[in-house]
Amino acid sequence: MSDLKYTREAVLEVRSWVPGKLLSIVTTRSPAFDFVAGQFARLGLPADDTPHAAPTIWRAYSMVTAPHQREHMEFYSIVVPEGEFSPRLAALKVGDAIYVDKTAFGFLTLERFAPEADISRISGGDLWLLATGTGLSAYLSLLHDPATWKAFDNIVLIHGVRQVEELAYRDQILHWVEHGHPQLAGSSRPAKLRYLPIPTREPFGNMPQARLTQLIQNGQLEELAGLDLDPDRSKVMLCGNPDMLTEARALLKPRGFAVGRRGNPGNLALENYW
Repeated sequence: MSDLKYTREAVLEVRSWVPGKLLSIVTTRSPAFDFVAGQFARLGLPADDTPHAAPTIWRAYSMVTAPHQREHMEFYSIVVPEGEFSPRLAALKVGDAIYVDKTAFGFLTLERFAPEADISRISGGDLWLLATGTGLSAYLSLLHDPATWKAFDNIVLIHGVRQVEELAYRDQILHWVEHGHPQLAGSSRPAKLRYLPIPTREPFGNMPQARLTQLIQNGQLEELAGLDLDPDRSKVMLCGNPDMLTEARALLKPRGFAVGRRGNPGNLALENYW
């Protein structure tokens, strides 16, 4: 048995959302790799193109796919031109090697909201998923997981970007909005998904050109969703750049939203995606 802390996986597909800026990569998945929807993996690449070189550069990426999708994994990435890792990731081709740490990380999971970390004990209410940029990826994993849809009455997905072209995965999300989760077809109580795609630098339908924190502060986010941010029935997740998280947390705290402590579930969970 290998004592390596990572596995060698193969690239199955590379999809460009915005050339030179946003992409998704699909890889094989080790049968032994387990994770919870919302967690992230550490991906590794060698520092140069030496054949069979060991990975020395590692970066964290949330899984787009759900835990039950065992045949592959998918990751969503922004390309930082001067970066050490993402340009190399973007240059990968089908069949190339990529390395995955055997341990999954992160706490942006539904267990944060559940008594005794038991998701089955969440029974209704509203789940608010606020993301900027590629922070969307953790929420896609949650939405691929039927357990998320079973736990809540309503799910509100808010995706803040700069340009309309950055609204990746929009077709998939709109399909969920219209049809729900395919594994729950005919279910008597699946959640209803509401989707708010919000570009800040160009008009898009009837959406405001505003930062997510502005929309929290002025109450417009609740108007767009048709739901109240009620701490007694709402659970809020924040994933994106640190400034958004800091500001949103400060706005939500006086309204009764707080991260859980010492085994007590809260109604707020957050993760930097930077």
